[in-house]
Amino acid sequence: MNTILRKSVLGIAGLAFTGGVFAGPVAAHAADTTASVKPVSVSVQGDKLIPHGVQGEQSRIDLNDEQTKNVKAIIAATKKAGMDERAAVVSIATALQESKLENLGHLGDRNDHDSQGLFQQRPSSGWGTVEQITDPEYSTTAFLKGLKQVDGWQDMPLTKAAQTVQVSAYPDHYAQWEQQAADLVAEHWNS
Repeated sequence: MNTILRKSVLGIAGLAFTGGVFAGPVAAHAADTTASVKPVSVSVQGDKLIPHGVQGEQSRIDLNDEQTKNVKAIIAATKKAGMDERAAVVSIATALQESKLENLGHLGDRNDHDSQGLFQQRPSSGWGTVEQITDPEYSTTAFLKGLKQVDGWQDMPLTKAAQTVQVSAYPDHYAQWEQQAADLVAEHWNS
């Protein structure tokens, strides 16, 4: 998908989401999420990992070897793209929400349209071929390319940055993974 079309789609999705937050019942939920912001710092990386505190209740899963390998692949692709720890946190939190860091193929009837891979990207939406989006380096690079196009992503809450790229039906769900993503980046960034 060309850059202008992608920016247009992302802009329209952002406007639709913003309009819904201010005009609909989601506003009450958003207020609850903001009210439960808990400041958190990660001593190893300072405020680069969590510049706004963690929003809402946090989720955490135990990772197996494959999931840890995917964390390392996301970090390597982030470094290769010349991006910092914050980009890796946003990427890992997004992959935690979308796939629990499992490189998912087509799930048959349980599939969300044609979503696949760590980020549940869709070939029909221009993310790449099935082979590409199920490659952790490619899918991370594609996600980061989208993130780079979000003006001010570094300074916005993680869930808003992730949602602007992903255009999910559940925009607030990314926030629950920020602490684990930050911990994983702090653990693996220099390894």
